[in-house]
Amino acid sequence: MRLVRRIQCIPSCSSHHRVDEDEIYWRQKESDEESAWSHNSAHVTSQLAQCFTNAMVGPRSWIGGTLIRSVTKRFASIKFFDYPLTPLQEQRLRRLQERLSVRFDETCPDHQDALRLLWKAAYPKVQLRGLVSEQWKDMGWQGTNPSTDFRGCGFISLENLLFFALNYPTSFNRLLFKKGGKRATWEYPFAVAGINVSFMLIQMLDLDSGSHIQMCDKMFIQTIAEDESAFDILYCIAFAMMDAQWLSMRASYMEFNEVLQLTRMQLERELSLEDVNRMQDLPAYNLLYQ
Repeated sequence: MRLVRRIQCIPSCSSHHRVDEDEIYWRQKESDEESAWSHNSAHVTSQLAQCFTNAMVGPRSWIGGTLIRSVTKRFASIKFFDYPLTPLQEQRLRRLQERLSVRFDETCPDHQDALRLLWKAAYPKVQLRGLVSEQWKDMGWQGTNPSTDFRGCGFISLENLLFFALNYPTSFNRLLFKKGGKRATWEYPFAVAGINVSFMLIQMLDLDSGSHIQMCDKMFIQTIAEDESAFDILYCIAFAMMDAQWLSMRASYMEFNEVLQLTRMQLERELSLEDVNRMQDLPAYNLLYQ
């Protein structure tokens, strides 16, 4: 089969940063955030997570619509190049697509075990009281039952989070516990933000479209042939990149969508670099070791 590559001219992410050194502005911004929320922190985390999740998994238009429209507007001129898929590339792409089709099933023992393993990786010294528990809100889930948050992305979004926790634990914990940098008064909910990152990557690589194999980026296809975990590694990079963008913008919860858009553009830009032959060659890979 033949594969069509889209080469896009991505503007520098730095051109989209909003830099304002006026401390009066930032103090006022933080004051406004504090006055806008009068509930306790646990309630706020739950409400933010619900807002994020509903936006994505309801009509699937928050990322699926906003990001596509913004990218299409910026890159109206796209060049196409044909190149063949090797049998190994095609096999691994199809295997990845099969992962995308797996829905999260809260009655499946394997899925239940994956959730428990994620909790253990995140909070090794804290006993989980149950798969339905108030404890899950501490990780940034919408409510007491994480399974309700997977309906927009399926089991692969849990696999992504678990891969991140097991393979890059230092970076995972830094993002989970919001370590480092000047943080916003109200931070993004970690777990639900992770689902959004999974969904963003699926769209960026056209993995959920009718012609996903033909539209995937050549570099990604080459790397997945070398390493079948390339998508999961890319997820970890994208999550760390999103957090760095969040800190750079001094963003708050209302700006999460903008942060994710800029993350996607910067990631596409790095994937187009000529000297990138594997995910570990991406400049942003170093964020996982900061």
